[in-house]
Amino acid sequence: MQTSDLDDGVTGVVGKVYIEASPKHVWAAITDYNNHKSFVPKLIDSGLISDNGREQVMFERGKTGIFLFRKTVYIKLSLQGEYPKRLDFHQIEGDFKVYEGDWLIERASDGKGSILTFRAKIKPDFFAPAMFVRKVQQNDLPMVLAAMKKRAESAEGSLRVARTSSLKQSTQPSADSAIAD
Repeated sequence: MQTSDLDDGVTGVVGKVYIEASPKHVWAAITDYNNHKSFVPKLIDSGLISDNGREQVMFERGKTGIFLFRKTVYIKLSLQGEYPKRLDFHQIEGDFKVYEGDWLIERASDGKGSILTFRAKIKPDFFAPAMFVRKVQQNDLPMVLAAMKKRAESAEGSLRVARTSSLKQSTQPSADSAIAD
């Protein structure tokens, strides 16, 4: 996880996580807008507002801050992507002057999992020194990445269990085959 100071008070953020799941399950986790509030820490509410097939609009409301500096923030994002590789986003309404970036999903070199990368440029539209913005991101982004990891791996695990279960059922002799023998 890295943060950097960019021009005009904008903070750059990059975080990566290995996920033992296919890119399609990682994609499903990051685009599950209606349920982000149930598995992403500090989110109070989230949901899909519209989807015209090319662009989705979603919102999130969450708690942010460190020490005595606490705030509830709102963001409405426009998202466009290339399934299951990249999801670009930018704020169209909310509590930031700048909030834009992307999620990148790559197949891991081990062939089993995926690498999820989050990149963003962030500048609040409220008083928050860059040092605080960096600290909040260093605290919050690892939790968000861990939540996406857990969600995608849980979906991958459920699929593995379902496959194993159906495989066992198809390889066990049925009562009809026992009668035919």
